[in-house]
Amino acid sequence: MTPSDETRPLLPHDEEIASSTSEPRRSTLAYSQLAVLCFLRTLDPLNFTQIFPYINEFVSRLHLTEDPSQIGFYSGMIAGESVFALAQLIAIYPWSSMSDTIGRRKVIISGIFGLSLSTIFFGVSRSFLFAMISRGLAGLFSGNVPVIPTVLCEITSTENEVLVFPFFGIFWPIGMVLGPLIGGSLSNIALKYPTFFDYSVFRAFPYFFPCVIIATVNFVGMFTAYFFLSETRMSAQSGNLAEAKPLSTRELFADRMMKCLCISASFLSFISTAFDVIFVLFCYTPVGKGGLGLETDEIGYALAISGVIAGCFQLCLMPTLLRYVDHARCYHFSIAVWPVVFLMLPVLNEFALSASDLENGKVNERTSTTLWIGVAIVLVTAKVGFLPYTYDFPLNFDCHRYLLVEPVKYQHPPGKEILPIPVFFGPFLSSALFAVSADSHLFMGYTWALVLSAISLGGMHFSSRIVEESKRRQGSI
Repeated sequence: MTPSDETRPLLPHDEEIASSTSEPRRSTLAYSQLAVLCFLRTLDPLNFTQIFPYINEFVSRLHLTEDPSQIGFYSGMIAGESVFALAQLIAIYPWSSMSDTIGRRKVIISGIFGLSLSTIFFGVSRSFLFAMISRGLAGLFSGNVPVIPTVLCEITSTENEVLVFPFFGIFWPIGMVLGPLIGGSLSNIALKYPTFFDYSVFRAFPYFFPCVIIATVNFVGMFTAYFFLSETRMSAQSGNLAEAKPLSTRELFADRMMKCLCISASFLSFISTAFDVIFVLFCYTPVGKGGLGLETDEIGYALAISGVIAGCFQLCLMPTLLRYVDHARCYHFSIAVWPVVFLMLPVLNEFALSASDLENGKVNERTSTTLWIGVAIVLVTAKVGFLPYTYDFPLNFDCHRYLLVEPVKYQHPPGKEILPIPVFFGPFLSSALFAVSADSHLFMGYTWALVLSAISLGGMHFSSRIVEESKRRQGSI
């Protein structure tokens, strides 16, 4: 035994543990790569939200049902990600595995190309089956979406992530602003702008033009990634694919905080996707049937306002919260607003019903102004409920650091393979529940709001346990 051995501590320091696990994350930020990733981040919400303003009208044109209250059941299956999420569930693990072997860059580019084609296919859909197939293809090619945040994690460090994550998060709301505006304003373009677009193709396929515009943006993103996005996967750069096997999902789930985080995230996925579908359906449904009776353009404006609110939160609020406020507490508070959000929607309908001058299921201009203020309040509150998606990054990093595992070894946070499951059931069940509630008039036709609020309480339970576990860990340090 040498003198150096006698003076060596029995337990290694944190720095030694970190250096032994994997290569440290970069301390300098590649701004050009961040710019490319931010642009790519807008593509998924663009493709997802552009169909929202016109999806109920699209289903109505298919003549699947003559009852307006039943349209939401079918539109929820198409636009609400039911088939989309099932296809994504099948594809997410193969895409993630391929990103480990052939590299992140190739997987991202391939996914964007397929998403572009599926968007065009949806634009020429003239049957429910064809629309479902096109959405299924979109889900298959969206299985690579978690790879983009992985690349972000691999080019950032603990020093700059507080600013980078909120900035990166802005571009999802930007896509949510532009998508509904494009879909709402450019659908039925032959009727809206006959002077310039009165062509047979746009009359036969009234929703083809917005899909072409979105697909064009996708192709721009694909070529941008091809020419400017660098490979960040070390194995793909060096050609050495042999790496130490990371902890399995079962091993990570043994950690209480990680388990509660994944379960609460599953609740959040169900709740948030259910709200996306319910809100559009609620806006489209006539006032007498339990909705607000808004036009397609108005729904597009409402969704655009929602995106603006989310962008303002990410830009103005999140950097301060991430830097100064406990992550677990903010995560729990944000999830706790969801029961309130769902219960506010029936209040809006009751206000519209109480107006004395309803005209053809619509609300007059005087009442409409007050109603839009109420819609804005609902959207602001709902966007608070979406903030946990931003906190998901730092909370997962905290868990990995606690377990002495390097976060960037994962294409997506552990357990996220199960998230497409609630995303699959959320839109389908919520739209079906809305239709059943309208027919049965149980609880004044607002059964859907009560059930979704109750489910939200389940998410609150697990997010509260995250706060408790976070306190325990801080006390043990």
